[in-house]
Amino acid sequence: MTWSIIVRDQRTGLFGIAVASRFFAVGALVPYASPHGAVATQALVNPTYGPRGLRLLAEGVAPEMAVATLVGLDPGREHRQLHLMDADGRAARWTGAACIEWCGHLADRDVSLAGNLLAGPQVLEATLSTWLARQDLPLVARLIAAMRAGEAAGGDRRGKQSAAILVHGREPWPRLSLRVDDHPEPLDELERLYRVARERFLALASIFPQHERDPGIFDRAEIERRIATWQPEGSEL
Repeated sequence: MTWSIIVRDQRTGLFGIAVASRFFAVGALVPYASPHGAVATQALVNPTYGPRGLRLLAEGVAPEMAVATLVGLDPGREHRQLHLMDADGRAARWTGAACIEWCGHLADRDVSLAGNLLAGPQVLEATLSTWLARQDLPLVARLIAAMRAGEAAGGDRRGKQSAAILVHGREPWPRLSLRVDDHPEPLDELERLYRVARERFLALASIFPQHERDPGIFDRAEIERRIATWQPEGSEL
């Protein structure tokens, strides 16, 4: 009932996850990310896969072993779908035998996709093809373009309801987290939120402390100067 894409930007090291579904608030329980990797848990969601998967990746466990550990401890694993990626862009995945057709996964360098209850394999194929082709776009715009291609190829066969994007860098908090929990055109609304974020939020976020020993920028005049001169065209997001 969902499809998602996990990527690692080769230039910046940022992780990005985009997900869409005919399900309420898909962004609440499917995508998880940290400086160490990214996880998407879907189908009959097991939310514990997210925090436990990130912990395993932080401990240096290889993606294949992390997936095997997560599903091996879960009696409901045949109803689950899971994919994850580590800090080196290596990915692994699981689609249980009881997931509803069409279900499956695809991968390429620094990109992993998985979906279930889709119109067909063309959904993931179109999503991946567009992701690979649109290297001219910033990370978030590229993710949205990829998801739009998957939706145009049929998407979730039940229809549309929610979508989300999560972007994570070296900090223990997200660079950007956008959620559309219930909307007739969730990708349209997700793109609108992205445009609003680029008006001021992304510029403001660039002055936040990056770690506990970094005070960031708190001089109001400098903050306003940076916001006024920030160029969204040059943003990595």
